[in-house]
Amino acid sequence: METIKLIPASAGLTGEIAIPGDKSISHRAIMFGAIASGTTVVKNFLTGNDCLSTVSAFRNLGVTIDLNETTVTIQGKGLDGLKEYNGTIDVGNSGTTIRLMMGLMAGRPFQSKFTGDSSIAKRPMNRVTLPLKEMGCSIDGKENGNYIPITIKGGNLKGIPYTLPVASAQVKSALLLAGLQADGETSITEPSSTRDHTERMIRQFGGRVDVSGNTIHVQGGQQLKAADITVPGDISSAAFFLVAASIVPGSKLLLKNVGLNETRTGILTVLEEMDASTEINNSNPDAYEPAGDITVSYSQLKGTTIGGSLIPRLIDELPVIALLATQAEGETVIRDAAELRVKETDRIETVASELRKLGAKIETTEDGMIISGGTRLTGGRVSSHGDHRIGMMLAIASLICENEVILEDAESIAVSYPTFFKDLEKLKK
Repeated sequence: METIKLIPASAGLTGEIAIPGDKSISHRAIMFGAIASGTTVVKNFLTGNDCLSTVSAFRNLGVTIDLNETTVTIQGKGLDGLKEYNGTIDVGNSGTTIRLMMGLMAGRPFQSKFTGDSSIAKRPMNRVTLPLKEMGCSIDGKENGNYIPITIKGGNLKGIPYTLPVASAQVKSALLLAGLQADGETSITEPSSTRDHTERMIRQFGGRVDVSGNTIHVQGGQQLKAADITVPGDISSAAFFLVAASIVPGSKLLLKNVGLNETRTGILTVLEEMDASTEINNSNPDAYEPAGDITVSYSQLKGTTIGGSLIPRLIDELPVIALLATQAEGETVIRDAAELRVKETDRIETVASELRKLGAKIETTEDGMIISGGTRLTGGRVSSHGDHRIGMMLAIASLICENEVILEDAESIAVSYPTFFKDLEKLKK
């Protein structure tokens, strides 16, 4: 376990950085490239540990994947080209890998076994396995397939209508991948819109998916063709620098090529509501995945209420938004975010407890937090608890602490942002 010392910023953060590739899109680019026919080239691929778990998984299934820095070349052979793996596919810490792959492998006429690390072992899988069983898939695992290790015996799926009990892009994507292989139509109704990278990816690879309101329809039996993908910067990673510049006096940053998919820009909505200073330039709204440059400067912030349909658009950014709220005038309330309790950690309790160690005033609720603003953070010893987003949030918090911060389990940050500390250091004066 890596422990590092973090020193408060002596001045504002300035300069520009190119945000690494989007994690969600990088995962999906590998998956779709693998099941399409032909050669797919993916540029600006995120080489974080989670995405490398997806690469490893498909290599196990017989797909040739060449990785050259951030460019990936995939020799796709179509769905029928995937081969049964006699071992167990280890997804590491990646919930996206296991949940989406369960949907994909549910349609393959052979057996697949999945496992993961201690964090994945605690995350519920029945939100995926129950509808897959309805589609005709045979699934065995701990507590009837709710926890790893999980074994899937795929093939002979039938399309179903399904209403998601909880808004989840991972579950929706798993069912879309299964639906592409099912007999007939699969329709998925969301309680509120979630990130739509899978729908966009299906179209990019020559498939068809129809959306009517909050219901997504996909027909089985589709054949996908290779496509070249350029991955935009990950707005979830950019969020840490958006917050850093907003709370460190004297800061002004330019973040290049940040993904601006409207299902992911909730962080920008919150920043606007809190009177942060942001500006978007060089955007390409008509691209299959829109992106642009974001300029952000220090400003006086005000508290707000965050909830409802906004939550799925910023679920991964809520840890760093909690930090942002400690520096805003007044109180900030986060609600309708019970999904945070089943992430890499219980992010509600973990975020609150770790920020309290630094002097924050946070009250937890069943589905969120109440955060008192205008709080001076002192410093101290904290831990990421193996959660990359909490680790990065605490590193950003150290910038405004009165004393040094000792961060335990810092290596977890490599899951989604291997160059995080390097990028942060180059922005310090």
